[in-house]
Amino acid sequence: MTTVTDRPHMLAAHEEGAPPRFVAIASVILSMTLVAIGNGLLFAYVPFRLGAAGLPPTWAGMILTGLSAGGILGCFLTGGMVRRVGHARVYMTLSALIILSNAAITAGTYPVLWIASRALYGFAICGLFIVAQSWLNDAVGNAIRGRVMSVFYICYIVGLGLGSLTMSFVDIDTPAAPIIAIVFAALSIIPVGMTSLKPPPPPESASIALARAWRISPVGLAGMLAVGGLSMMVAGFAPIHATASGYSQSQVSILMVSMQLGTILVQLPFGWISDRTDRRYVLVAASLLVIAGGVSASLTIGAPFPVLVAIFMVWGGATESIYSISSAHANDRAGKADLVALSSTMLFAWSLSGFLIPGMATALTAVFGTQAFMYVAVAIAAAFCAFVLWRVSRSPAAHAEGSFAPMSAQAPLPADLAFAPDGAEDR
Repeated sequence: MTTVTDRPHMLAAHEEGAPPRFVAIASVILSMTLVAIGNGLLFAYVPFRLGAAGLPPTWAGMILTGLSAGGILGCFLTGGMVRRVGHARVYMTLSALIILSNAAITAGTYPVLWIASRALYGFAICGLFIVAQSWLNDAVGNAIRGRVMSVFYICYIVGLGLGSLTMSFVDIDTPAAPIIAIVFAALSIIPVGMTSLKPPPPPESASIALARAWRISPVGLAGMLAVGGLSMMVAGFAPIHATASGYSQSQVSILMVSMQLGTILVQLPFGWISDRTDRRYVLVAASLLVIAGGVSASLTIGAPFPVLVAIFMVWGGATESIYSISSAHANDRAGKADLVALSSTMLFAWSLSGFLIPGMATALTAVFGTQAFMYVAVAIAAAFCAFVLWRVSRSPAAHAEGSFAPMSAQAPLPADLAFAPDGAEDR
């Protein structure tokens, strides 16, 4: 099979004398980091502004569900858009949609409008990640791909944290936050607009094959089905819960920053261990940590704020670890001929879970309050943990390829949207 990492055009830079320059690759990474700053700001701002306006938390939950619904459309439609006009034009188009989404937030606190706005954002950011990742994967060779994608994800996570921190300095009674997000989204277009990095040829096909992905890696697929909803709930409902619990604007901002820090601090040791043992054992440990985090979070009503921060930092980091380790585990078990179907199916499973599970948590919030998402997270993590233990007892360990990279479950897998050249799956 010839994959996007092996296609002849990938060698063009070497044939012309040199691989893509670092500054050209950095342009895409810088662009996505600037987008992340605005995104992190609005992730913290939207639920806090709704709470300050006296609206019930269910509105914030519905907005989160709308975001996930837009993300599903982005997963399905981005490939066709790229095939039609190419990576660079689609990237700029999606950036413009993010600007429009943020602009709608400035109109005032209108929940229905915000649902539509965040759905548009979900569509655009999912597509933007797919385009950026496929662009980077196409531009670099196997020798440095893992390091480039690690830097890509870490920069995005840092950008989210900086954006969340920014909310401490804005007046939420004004449209300052969405305006700042608009500025960063506009700035993000400049590096890509001026880049010398050659866009890849348009893809010919993408495929979703649940049965095939299940045969390759039941644990990997189950991990995506679990973590899509887990991550959207933990990251999305954390500011909703903190706002409903009466924490201040600066405290909500600090909470969101700490969760991004936890994403890096918890993932790195888990990833190091998973490269040296059966990754499924690490997934069990991460699941148990998610269970412990959810139970602990449900007991923090009235607890000192530093305790809440510590719990959510570890809880969020453990959740994100399930994402990255499940991806690495699935790749360990996949052959080259399986990569196209596996990556697109994992992306679909992640997106579907990210839509359905937060929607269920939103419905339960109306009955049980904002802590309902904690109980749902504990149940999902427990079910996934039990499944992984069952699989450990049924099948041998796969050889770890050392392919772990820290990732954020707030973004699609670095799988090129399974962009495949014509007939690649049959080679």
